Amino acid sequence: MLAPVGATPRTRNAAATRQAMLEAARRHFARESYENVGLRDIAREVGVDPALVGRYFGSKESLFREVLRHPDDSGFLEDVTAETLPHYFAGLLTEPDGPDSAAKGEWLLIVLRSAGSPTASAIVRETMKDAVLDPVAHLIGGADAELRASLVLTVLMGSKVLRTVMAVEGCCSGDSDVLRAKLVQLLSAAID
Repeated sequence: MLAPVGATPRTRNAAATRQAMLEAARRHFARESYENVGLRDIAREVGVDPALVGRYFGSKESLFREVLRHPDDSGFLEDVTAETLPHYFAGLLTEPDGPDSAAKGEWLLIVLRSAGSPTASAIVRETMKDAVLDPVAHLIGGADAELRASLVLTVLMGSKVLRTVMAVEGCCSGDSDVLRAKLVQLLSAAID
């Protein structure tokens, strides 16, 4: 069938369509619980058939897993040593608000909203283990490395929740150098 005369043909760009679906999914999962987000909602926002979302990602679980991945996950500890790890993470927690910190805040909302779902929380645990816990445990090494890495993650997640989601006064205002120094102490104690 020929396109109507004067109609502009729709250009197809698989990478751009996939990225648009991923961004729409991030927004939906940040606003609503895992169970309340449907592939149809994501497809509708992007303007594609829901079957296309399934074709690109396979399932809602696979799409959610992809949403949780950060493009820089593989190299996030590049050039970080066990000795510099507390300073590195304290710097991440106290960095000025910007696009990257907004993305981290959105990621945290997705994690928190998924906590009530057995399916989503299992994917979150798996993703955190692969992307954060195992690399941190490997970096710090020694006895009880997994336990110490879990304590580091506890400090990171708790601090981020208090700063980003709850906007607790002491964590959000005041002297950032003092806050950073206290976080370094906490993270160092978790690693020791």
